[in-house]
Amino acid sequence: MADISTKKRKRDAESSGKPKKKVVFDAPPSTVSVSSVLRPKNCPPVVATTPGLDFPENLTFHSYQPEEGSRPKSGKSKYACDRDLLLHSTSHRSLDYTARVEGQRESGQLLKHYVGIYDPKTGNVEVVEAKKLVVRGMVRAKQASASSMGESQVKQTMLDRRTDLGQTFGTKKAKKAIQENVLNAITPQTKPGDSPTKVDYASKAILSSVGTVTTNMATREELQAAVDDAKPVPRANMDASDIHDVYDPNVLIGEEVLNLVPIREWQEKVQHKEGIQTASRFVAARVNAIASKEDDITRLRVLRYFNFVLMFYLSSKPGKQRGTRQIPRRDKLREALSPAPDGVIENIRRKFSDAGVMRKFHLDLLIAYCCVFACIVDNFEVDTQNLRDDLRLDQKTINQYFHEIGGRVKPVSNKAEGVRASHVARLTLPLNFPKQRHIAPRRK
Repeated sequence: MADISTKKRKRDAESSGKPKKKVVFDAPPSTVSVSSVLRPKNCPPVVATTPGLDFPENLTFHSYQPEEGSRPKSGKSKYACDRDLLLHSTSHRSLDYTARVEGQRESGQLLKHYVGIYDPKTGNVEVVEAKKLVVRGMVRAKQASASSMGESQVKQTMLDRRTDLGQTFGTKKAKKAIQENVLNAITPQTKPGDSPTKVDYASKAILSSVGTVTTNMATREELQAAVDDAKPVPRANMDASDIHDVYDPNVLIGEEVLNLVPIREWQEKVQHKEGIQTASRFVAARVNAIASKEDDITRLRVLRYFNFVLMFYLSSKPGKQRGTRQIPRRDKLREALSPAPDGVIENIRRKFSDAGVMRKFHLDLLIAYCCVFACIVDNFEVDTQNLRDDLRLDQKTINQYFHEIGGRVKPVSNKAEGVRASHVARLTLPLNFPKQRHIAPRRK
């Protein structure tokens, strides 16, 4: 019983044998032959490509070819594939499609396209030469603006050519007329009653950026203040109501340094009617009158400080670079400015030099300070003759330095014979500073 149960029977559906009958289908011939190659004389087939377009299938195209009379006789051909062909469709609601030949004509003459028509019954292929076209789409609303833009570019190109010819071969009068036309073309003037010009988005962006930049620009007063701060002149108190408060010695020199300036020696020599030796004509002409007054301590200290500054300037020598002066070493400088304390010498050296060199800025600053010291000593009315001799400057230059500190220099005539006219510098309120120069545009 066990042997009988282990045996399996085959199903009726399973059959190990193969079907004896074969199904025969209609198959094409095993060989294909080209029956003919045709070159159509009219309406050739078109092989079209649509790069970047989702081409609709229900478009209707109209074909256009140049007239036979417009071509030269030597270039005429009886085959349609050798002539230009253009397809145009306006059946879409918003787009116009145009199919034309693209690419270089030299390569097009060597590359040809064909369409094969295959007959499965006979196995023959009829080959027809085709025309390769590329389909492009354009929004219909933008075609008018593009055409007008092309016309303006052509006109502008012709205008540029005429302008170049006029600038190259024209006379002076013609060149001037061309320049005026160009300027008028850049900024046209609108007549009364004309409609306002429309501003596009690019112009609006430019105007907004210009407005942002101009809001941060400095005003004329701020520019003038920046120029004044950069000048090598002592700082004036513009809020002062009295002329004596415009240039305060305690601010210009420093209260501590001013108190270190020795004046006792000069006071004693004036009291004993002894001569004071100095290389300054300005100091020699005023020291006796100021040192004899006990209430002019500040003016006397300013005069002695001025003498030290002048000795500092005269002890320097021309430097290696043009327009510079080299100051002596510390021991030599201390000997030249004796009996000035070290604090006064160091104050003068730091203020009017840098690393042992007096440059143009330091020289201008020193002369401007000397002019201010002279005004303080002479109660803001200075005869410039002695100061000009001490600084070895001409009258025009010394006048400019007084003008930089806010003063005015005027010649004063002397009726006495044999006495030359003197120049007097006055410092009064309001101060007369030189203004920033504004260059006017050239007249065309």
